[in-house]
Amino acid sequence: MKQSRRKYGASFKAKVALAALRGDQTISELASRFEIHPTLIHTWKKQLVESAPELFGSGNGRQIQGQEALVAKLYQQIGRLTVERDFSSGRSGP
Repeated sequence: MKQSRRKYGASFKAKVALAALRGDQTISELASRFEIHPTLIHTWKKQLVESAPELFGSGNGRQIQGQEALVAKLYQQIGRLTVERDFSSGRSGP
C-alpha cells in the first residue's frame, strides 16, 4: 500500500525550528520527539535563519504592497473619469 507524505503546517515547522535554534536538545533528540527526519529539522532551521532578517527589516512590506495596489487602482479610476469627462464635454484632444 502506498504511503502518502505528511504535510506540516507553518506553526509546526516554526516550533521545531525554534526548538532546534534553542539548542537545548540535539537534532536527533528533536527528530525522535517530533517524529520527523533530522534533515527536515536542518532545512526548517536554515529557512528560519535566512528569512529572519526580512521579518525585522522594513516591517511594513505588506502595507507597501497594499498601498501600491491602491495607487494603481486610483490611477486607473482617474484615467477612466478623465475619458468620461472629455467625452461628455465634447473634447477629443488636450
